[in-house]
Amino acid sequence: MKARLSYAIIFLYFLPCFTTYAQINPKALKEWQAQKYSMFIHFGGIYSVLGGVWNDKPVTVGLSEQIQAHAGIYSDTYANVASRFNPTHWNPDSIAILAKRAGMRSIVITSKHHDGFCMFKTATTDFNVVDATPYKRDIVGELAEACKRQGVTFGLYFSLIDWHFPEASPISSHNSDSITPAHHEYNKKQITELLTNYGPVAELWFDMGSQSLAQSKEMRDLVHKLQPDCMIGSRIGNDMGDFTVMGDNQEPDYTIGVPWQSPASFFDETWGYRSWQKRVPENEKMREKLTSLIRVVSRGGKYLLNIGPKGDGSVVPYEKDILIRIGQWLSKNGEAIYGTNPDPFYQSFAWGSITSRPNMLYLHVLNQPAGGQIALPGLSGTIKSASILGDKSAKLAVVRGKDGLGINLPKNFSVARDIQVIAVEFADGYSVRPYQPILLDNTARLTHDNSYKYYSNSGIDYNSRFQSTIAESWTVRPEQSGTFKPVLIYSDEEKGKKLELTIGEKSSDVTLSGGKSISLPTTSSLTWGPLYISGLIRSGIGGLPADAAAIDVTKPWHGKPWQKKADWQNGTVYELPAGLTSSYYVLQEITAPADQTVLVGITSGDGVLVALNGKQLLEHNSPDKSPRTNDIIMLPLKRGKNQLLVKLFNNFQKNIPIGIDYTVPQTLYQKELPAVRLDNAFIPVRWSLNNPATPHQTLVVPNLSLQFVNE
Repeated sequence: MKARLSYAIIFLYFLPCFTTYAQINPKALKEWQAQKYSMFIHFGGIYSVLGGVWNDKPVTVGLSEQIQAHAGIYSDTYANVASRFNPTHWNPDSIAILAKRAGMRSIVITSKHHDGFCMFKTATTDFNVVDATPYKRDIVGELAEACKRQGVTFGLYFSLIDWHFPEASPISSHNSDSITPAHHEYNKKQITELLTNYGPVAELWFDMGSQSLAQSKEMRDLVHKLQPDCMIGSRIGNDMGDFTVMGDNQEPDYTIGVPWQSPASFFDETWGYRSWQKRVPENEKMREKLTSLIRVVSRGGKYLLNIGPKGDGSVVPYEKDILIRIGQWLSKNGEAIYGTNPDPFYQSFAWGSITSRPNMLYLHVLNQPAGGQIALPGLSGTIKSASILGDKSAKLAVVRGKDGLGINLPKNFSVARDIQVIAVEFADGYSVRPYQPILLDNTARLTHDNSYKYYSNSGIDYNSRFQSTIAESWTVRPEQSGTFKPVLIYSDEEKGKKLELTIGEKSSDVTLSGGKSISLPTTSSLTWGPLYISGLIRSGIGGLPADAAAIDVTKPWHGKPWQKKADWQNGTVYELPAGLTSSYYVLQEITAPADQTVLVGITSGDGVLVALNGKQLLEHNSPDKSPRTNDIIMLPLKRGKNQLLVKLFNNFQKNIPIGIDYTVPQTLYQKELPAVRLDNAFIPVRWSLNNPATPHQTLVVPNLSLQFVNE
């Protein structure tokens, strides 16, 4: 299932919280989002000179821009390579012009990568392009000026870790190294130089490292003080980013409720120049990257495509040619990319992707449609015209069916050689079928299971982040118009939390407190089996395997055997030894004589995921790095055997606590809200946290539900 939301809802609903937190001017934010397509440049002096080769041998392990770590090169030996960096073929105006020809509206260049070599003149170290190389010119400064001349927005990448700075944490395999106090001050001085000396910087793309919450806040405040309109990427850590950054080359198929960007490389193996890189034919790579651009934009994101210039400063011809070809496509079809809104449909289409405007749909045909027709189920509106973009003289026939509209394609229509875009113009707007409308009757309840979710990414650092749920929504329709009383049902897990609840066009702040107590059946009739553990594994917080619905503890699971903990008891907290980015799975079978709901206490550490019979019920991290976190989870047990699965994640502690307690109070609460008038029509309902600490903070209201009682 593909998750989508119209741009208007995302922008209007989340912007108030977002701007309060990040202090970003709405105009600057809108301009940043509207660009859609940008150039990333990994050009780093030393690693660009080496090109993925050390001692005349290709270094096939890891990314080439991190060759110092992967080839085990001594710091002084590596630094000496700077004397060979003389990029006489680097022309900043040519780079800015290439970005424009490619259809890219901005450039983000590496001011400093993990190796600590600065591509700008700095007073903090002589390990920079001006003082340590024969080139003796400020790469960052000259590109900033070229971007200004060519009308291209300028942005910077900055690595929070620095392998050259003596007081920094040493090189690690994971790059999420802690930032020492001296290193933090060093980073702040360099950021101050970058945001003071080079004019407007629209975007600051931090990378890696593991800052403390105080360090992330201080860095965020420094950036916004120096340049209030500078957008900060989420890899600054601790959810302090203005926009969330996807994983490398990630194309999310779900709705993201905050501004976001997807960084992409020409090759999964490297971002910096690699002299021996294997390349597929240009046609194939061009199609691959253009398809990724379209998919990211159709989902509401911004696409950041990287090039890795050679050590002499020249752009690899293969990359240049592909960028120009994408630019040629955009010169014809850019109307369907720049400044557009996401796909408004709540389903995916085998033929391709959609972008939109208030009176327009752009159908990006990536695959040949079956039967010569594009069906748009659930779509209504008066179509003014339908044509192939760039050839509006070729009008396409519109077919009205029982379940929406369809577009008949010409007999010679083909996407074998080029991706085609069909522009559909409406006379007075359009509407699409709501996501799984819920008929309001006396039994209907709005829950996590039937909600439409909006996501971000939350985490202290890159290794501890997970896909956070920041809001949920529903579309309801009463059987008949009338007055209804909303009733929130919650548990001690949610008690005291504050929500923003929207019903129709009216929003209100609700604190989950008070209300009528409801006692659940006791747990005395349940049979709790022995506890089993599987691990230790390297992983993140999330990642519930698809085969988690029915696990056989007598057999290894994903390469790890299950160990029966015969001496473990429910209600006791145990400690499991753990290292960085390590996880355990804990499993317990619960036998119920009949269908029954039970509340269970779960004790965990840096991150936890809870599932019952393969269905995920809870996922969150520990933003304040608490040694122990306690949750109360409602388990909808079915008659017979049930499997409770708990994934425990560690990133900052020496041990992972685990406890499963079924003696917690079996109590729910019903909080009645003021009655509302609901007409017999589709009515949107949604909730999110009221004034969350950050726009990326996950809800953590696993047991919350909402009913409408007809008065």
